[in-house]
Amino acid sequence: MTLVLALVMLTLVLPWGAAPATRRLAALLPPREACAALTGAAVLLAGGTVAALIGLFHVPFLASLEQISLTRAASEWPAAVPVAAVAGAVLLLQAVLVVRRWCERRSVLARAWASTRDAVSDGDLLVVPDAEPQAFALPGWRKRGGRVVVTTGMLKTLGPAEREVLLGHERAHLTGRHHVWSVVAYLAAAVHPALRPLRPALDFHLERWADESAASSVGNRRLAATAIARAALAAASAEKTGGRRGPLLSVSTGPVPQRVEALLGPVPVRPQARRTRAAAAGLVTAVAVSALLGLGLAYGLHEYVEFASRALLAE
Repeated sequence: MTLVLALVMLTLVLPWGAAPATRRLAALLPPREACAALTGAAVLLAGGTVAALIGLFHVPFLASLEQISLTRAASEWPAAVPVAAVAGAVLLLQAVLVVRRWCERRSVLARAWASTRDAVSDGDLLVVPDAEPQAFALPGWRKRGGRVVVTTGMLKTLGPAEREVLLGHERAHLTGRHHVWSVVAYLAAAVHPALRPLRPALDFHLERWADESAASSVGNRRLAATAIARAALAAASAEKTGGRRGPLLSVSTGPVPQRVEALLGPVPVRPQARRTRAAAAGLVTAVAVSALLGLGLAYGLHEYVEFASRALLAE
């Protein structure tokens, strides 16, 4: 039992190493693949953590199912009940945090939609009469489809060609359902503290994904870089004065200088160098193993308790 508990504890520690590895992997990939790697790792690592905790929490109950009293189980496995109690408390805390974060996101979305009451609609575009320069992709809400929200202040800041870049950027967020990716990472971070750095990394790569889509739509990477820089600078200035609107994914999200620098470079492609591909494959394997280990250990813990219970009953 001590060995099993040690392995489960190892599963709970592994995300501290797997999360930084995933961020390094994302830096080697094009934006879309980077988002898939970060989101997939967040889901797998959070799932492995929850599976390991559920396995620990169920040890006394599994023993009772095998007709072993709690007293005898505690005498044979002294750590079983205290560990199960701690695992149950952590699971409850995780559930509370996930629900709280979900409610926060819904509240942000509701406030964002409320801020567009005076907006002028033009297809998927909502123009809000506001001098503060703001632009963001507004996900669907209560049977209303997603919209691109732009203030009149932002439209005045940009020229016609730059506006096309901005609208292409925000539309890429909607068509790619980037808000879903961001929410998944946000909720996963409530399960394990080691996963928190994955969310800002994911938001950055989601912005890079939208930047590349906008650059492709206008066919001019330098124009896209100029438009993103100008829009982000204007939006950042508005946020300093309390003009922040809407969900977290907006034109000013993430390290803007890095985004602009990337747009001034060539179109990102998958790594071709053998050494880089080998490093990426190694990181993928490490993340997958650390995540799936939790699921495997949860099942193995169940089998161990069942086997040990039969051995006790046979005495």
